[in-house]
Parts: sequence; structure tokens; C-alpha cells
Amino acid sequence: MHRFEAYLQSHLPKVASFHPIFEAALAEMLLAGGKRFRPMLLLDVVDAYEPMLVEGSMPVALALEMFHTYSLIHDDLPAMDDAPLRRGHPTLHSHYDEATAILVGDALNTDAFYLIAKAPLREDIKIRLVELLAYSGGSSGMVLGQALDCYFENTPLALEQIKTLHTNKTAKLIAASLQMGAVIVQLGRETEENLYRFGLDLGLLFQIQDDIIDVTMSDEEAGKTTGNDTKKNSFVNLLGLEESMAQADLLAKDLQRQFESFDTRLQAALDPLMRHYLNRHKG
Repeated sequence: MHRFEAYLQSHLPKVASFHPIFEAALAEMLLAGGKRFRPMLLLDVVDAYEPMLVEGSMPVALALEMFHTYSLIHDDLPAMDDAPLRRGHPTLHSHYDEATAILVGDALNTDAFYLIAKAPLREDIKIRLVELLAYSGGSSGMVLGQALDCYFENTPLALEQIKTLHTNKTAKLIAASLQMGAVIVQLGRETEENLYRFGLDLGLLFQIQDDIIDVTMSDEEAGKTTGNDTKKNSFVNLLGLEESMAQADLLAKDLQRQFESFDTRLQAALDPLMRHYLNRHKG
């Protein structure tokens, strides 16, 4: 975590121009904190098998964090959630203006792929990494999930539809982070697919936990705007708080079973993150 954080701090977007705020705005939400969950998943997989490749994988990890940050900036826009707070910090549109927030999100999205393209990795591996991020982050993944979330905001969905929504909006980018780590160290398609499926379930647990936080924590405790999901298709709105916590418990137990099927190197690498997130719903 500290190694990635230091890399991020020293590789913030730099754009020399006469624009008075653009460069600062590009870095602002990256510097505002966050769990760094997605880049750490990728780096932990790489470190488990090829520690010498961790440094060369840092640009890819940063690309994941930049791509995720773009999605948060756009998610908070007035046209979507209209949230004033993210990561304990004023959202970009509330700090600057809506046009700046849109353009910063666009830039972080595009620059993520540039970072992957320039990473010191084999060309065929970089092509596959671009493919995986584009698939899970684009119209077949995160963007589709966001479109479903916005379109059906005032229309209650069935449980399977909500799972589809959040599998796309949240889980696919988490799953891609694990799979991209597996691609860098060439673990083979079967292991890649197992990690991707595990990541999908992990992402759903992450979302259920996030829905629970929205109704149980203040803005200050959560570091973002809470109580903002009353019109959305959240697990808590459909199932209620108690049943959502029960669903999280069941999903955590299934994830633990999947986790125990991984080889010892992968288990050792992912164990700190897994212990935190698999037990998070119990707190």
C-alpha cells in the first residue's frame, strides 16, 4: 500500500498550460484518499508470483485507480447523484464547476489507457490489459451498470436485476483488477477466470456493504455523502437492513470457500485484504 501510494504521489498527471486550475483538478480526487482497493488487488497478485514485475506493474495499478476515480467523479455529477462529498473531500463539481469535473473525468479515463500502453511490459500483455479494462469498464460493464442505475432510479427492480446492475457498475472493475494481475504474471486462462468470478462475488459483497454504510453511517463517518440512495435500487431498499446483512454474511462465506481453493501463494498475498473485506459487514 505504501509503495503504491508513493508511486501515485510521484506520478500525478502533469499538464503544462495556462489553464489556472486544470492540473490541480486532475490530481485533486486522486490525492483525496480512497481505499486503493483495485490497484492493490492487481499488485498483490503480481507480487505473489513475480515480485520483480511489481515495479513494471505500477503504471497499470495507477491506471486502475485513475479509471475508478473518473467513475466516481462522474457518478457524483449533478446529472447523476449530485453529491457534495467524496472521500471526505468536496466533489469536483462543487469545488470548481461541472464542466471541470466532466473534463477531468474524461481525462483520467483516457489517460488510464495511455499509462497501460506505456508500461514496461510485453506488448501482447499490454494489449490484453487494455482489452480487459475496456470490457469491464465500458458499455459491457461499469458504464452499463451506471446507465441501469440512473434509468431505473425511481423504478424498483427485482433482486436478480439489482445484482445485474451492481455486478456491472461495481463488481466487474474489481474482478478485472484481479484478472489483470493474473495476466501480467501469466497464470493461465483457467486461473484468470477463477479470479474474475471471485472478483465478481467480492464486488457484490463490496456493494452490499456500501449500501449498508449508506443507511448506518453519517457523511463524516463514511467520508462521502450518505443517505443518498433512497430512490436508488440498493440492496437495503429492496431487502431491508437485516436481510442485507444476512445476504452479506452468506456471500462472505462463499467467498471464503472460493478463497481457500486458491494456491498458498495467492492466499498469502490476498489474505490481508480478504480478512478486512470479508469481515467488514460484521462490524
